[in-house]
Amino acid sequence: MSSLESPQQLWTAKPLIFVVEDDEDIARLICYHLDSSGYLTRWFPDSSSVIEEAVRTVPSLFLLDVMIPGSDGFELCRHIRSTKVLSAAHIIFLTARGGETNRVKGLELGGDDYITKPFSPRELVARVRAVLRSSQDFSAPELLRLGQIEINTASMTVKVRETPVPTTVREFRLLDYLARHATRVFTRDQLLDAVWTEASFVTPRSVDVYVRRLREKIEQDPDNPAYLKTVRGIGYRFDVPKQ
Repeated sequence: MSSLESPQQLWTAKPLIFVVEDDEDIARLICYHLDSSGYLTRWFPDSSSVIEEAVRTVPSLFLLDVMIPGSDGFELCRHIRSTKVLSAAHIIFLTARGGETNRVKGLELGGDDYITKPFSPRELVARVRAVLRSSQDFSAPELLRLGQIEINTASMTVKVRETPVPTTVREFRLLDYLARHATRVFTRDQLLDAVWTEASFVTPRSVDVYVRRLREKIEQDPDNPAYLKTVRGIGYRFDVPKQ
């Protein structure tokens, strides 16, 4: 189900946001504030057609409720991240399910942010803007090779032993930042300041979640990492193993 845009509008430069929310009043409130802030929105009351429609017209961001008819928001997030054409899209959870366990689960599944209801529409727009801006502002020398890892900033891609490894924007930013400051130790707060530049709504625990996800993608043995090292009592550093 679409909200206010016409098919022609999909060709404008405005970012497209898919709003997956079963409560029509909340969905209308969300779409109104996002549309008024310069975004295009499409509303889906359940998960049934989200992937199909997203593959046809890839959105910049998915705004997912967790408790929706059909596949829940967590399962939908898994599906998005496993669909090649959608895997780089941003995902924000907007849900009544609070608590650390749900937040961590949302991040571990590939969410860029997690917002609990009730929410402030102004804060929602600010956090959407921050997440979308994160993939536009990041700049650095294009290519970096360290050990068996290749990081390409121009294409925002990572290869391990010549094999492409899919990453979210946040994962890429964190890996690239650590790799370009190899051997330097960073606290979690320093990494939050450097990588989550515009967002002040995350906690040091978020860094642990993203490091764990990256280890699972780039390390041969995630439990004994060769690249992403933990410095006990301080934080993390990127090491280049001897060949």
